[in-house]
Amino acid sequence: MIRRRHLFAGLSLLSVGSAVAASPATTPLHLPMPRSGRLLPLGGLELDTSSWGFGGLSGLNLAPDLTLTAICDRGRWWRAPLRLESGRLAGLGEASFGPLRDGRGTPFAQGTQADAESLARLPNGDWLVGMERTHRILRYRDLAGPSQPFDAPPGLEAAPRNGGLEALTLLADGRLLAVAEGLAGSDPESRAAWIGTFQGARPIWQRTEYRPAPGLEPTDAAALPQGGALMLERRFSLFGGFSARLAHLPAAALAGAAPLTAETWLELPPDAPAENWEGVATVRHGGRTLVALISDDNQNPFQRTLLLLYAIA
Repeated sequence: MIRRRHLFAGLSLLSVGSAVAASPATTPLHLPMPRSGRLLPLGGLELDTSSWGFGGLSGLNLAPDLTLTAICDRGRWWRAPLRLESGRLAGLGEASFGPLRDGRGTPFAQGTQADAESLARLPNGDWLVGMERTHRILRYRDLAGPSQPFDAPPGLEAAPRNGGLEALTLLADGRLLAVAEGLAGSDPESRAAWIGTFQGARPIWQRTEYRPAPGLEPTDAAALPQGGALMLERRFSLFGGFSARLAHLPAAALAGAAPLTAETWLELPPDAPAENWEGVATVRHGGRTLVALISDDNQNPFQRTLLLLYAIA
């Protein structure tokens, strides 16, 4: 997450239970054909988040019924169904949202305990939420309910305060992939990563490393149904603004001991608008693999919450 000036309103709505808002106002976005030829654009939307009172969406999940779930860096969860018309993104249905809670069921106070950045769902329906600043993973049976602690990768506590677990996903083979944004691997250009293999309900983590494109940092990961994963990476500079890429990490790379590297499938821009891209999700639906991306507007009036949808070619 990148911290800039925040615009944050309406939190009183979220302090107790969950709330429901009507379908948000959306503005269609035109998406060109990506130059890699790996993805087919199915449409994009700019979302008006004012009806929720918050933005800052990150850590994305897309269910087989096309329900989109995200978390927010101010300790919130958000959910809405995608609406497709003739196979293309047409809008969102009614949104629901609420606060993330601690083990006693108390909503997190704003601050270092509430910075939710990554999201994964286990086969039994439980949710894993990667938290930054106070680095940890929380497990939820229901995102609206209390949390339980979940074993975090060893060494994650050494990550910079604002460079923790941005990427967390359940791979097709049942293992977990976790990548830290700001914790270096064996050299300054790589980032600490871990593969978690379950023994019962607990993961056994093995350290590896991920090598993003030069100048970029990992911000999310999404497992592919056929194996491997998609990695989302982002760059920000004061004068250059935002840029990002979506890259393919093959299943074979996740089986070896070498540093993980990925092939670019999408460049943002020119393949899609420049923004603070922080969430990616995949799902198998209607005989094709869909890929959704969402941007974190930092709750800043000069940024946008954008949602993109693609199908793997």
